[in-house]
Amino acid sequence: MAFPLLRLRRLRQHPVLRGLIRETELNLNDLIAPIIIKGETGEKKPVASMPGVDQIPIDKLPGEINEIVDLGLSTVLLFGVPPHKDPLGSDSYHDHGIIQKAIRKIREIAPHLLIITDVCFCEYMDHGHCGILNERSDVDNDKTLELLVKQAVSQAKAGSDIVAPSGMIDGMVKAIRAGLDANGFEHIPIFSYSVKYHTCLYGPFRDAAEGAPSFGDRSTHQMDSANAQEALRETQLDVIEGADMLMVKPAHTYLDVIYRVKQAHPHIPLGAYHTSGEYCMLKAAAEKGWLDEKKAVLEVLRGIRRAGADFIITYYAKQAARWMAPLFDNC
Repeated sequence: MAFPLLRLRRLRQHPVLRGLIRETELNLNDLIAPIIIKGETGEKKPVASMPGVDQIPIDKLPGEINEIVDLGLSTVLLFGVPPHKDPLGSDSYHDHGIIQKAIRKIREIAPHLLIITDVCFCEYMDHGHCGILNERSDVDNDKTLELLVKQAVSQAKAGSDIVAPSGMIDGMVKAIRAGLDANGFEHIPIFSYSVKYHTCLYGPFRDAAEGAPSFGDRSTHQMDSANAQEALRETQLDVIEGADMLMVKPAHTYLDVIYRVKQAHPHIPLGAYHTSGEYCMLKAAAEKGWLDEKKAVLEVLRGIRRAGADFIITYYAKQAARWMAPLFDNC
């Protein structure tokens, strides 16, 4: 009986050997932990639709940040829920807004932690949309750009390391780059939510950040979930406008898009956002006992990396860091 010269099973017989030849590595530096900040004092408030995720007041940030650092994570992405909302989202660009205070607090706790700040308006507007509304109750693109610049500059002044515009507003990268440069922040990178789809998978986050639209939806500025080629147009425009880093959101249900974007822009860092809906699907199945949570989560995160993402924003960051602590696993 003839046997093939190369038998791949020989390379799968020992866990260390499997690790030695593993093509895709998942490391702590690949994970970004989102933090949702609400209030200055009080207790953490669990988000009912996101088991394991809390709204965190500023006075509880020391415990949260120290835990993140102790786990070996090095990067956070901040979202703020302001005490007051208005039609201009003014708390988002106020020097004493919720995010600006949080940035300064984190700087005191962990000076070397990398801080990324979300630049958008849905959590700050009283109507829950991503910018100023026009007479048709649609987002006014150009008026919103002016306020996005104010928000990004204010965050940079407070100490943000990277600003991440997420509203899918046309021209946002170009406008923010010009605004940062004009205010002496040429060194601040822009991490653009270049490919952000209109999807049901943001629902739990909107509960957490209290940013659900009070009417309508965001289909006029977020991408149609049926489109993939359009993602290449969006990323190309952002690259031309000066984006330093790109993002695809959602992640685990859009692996094909991650792959296409990375192939089109191989030399530009690419992040993927493992969204609240994707997180909750895994949580719910694990709670039902339908899958092994650790194995499923690490497989999904590796899959996102394998598709082409250089790093991943995930609500599983802290839990994954605990799971990844051993030298190797047998997943």
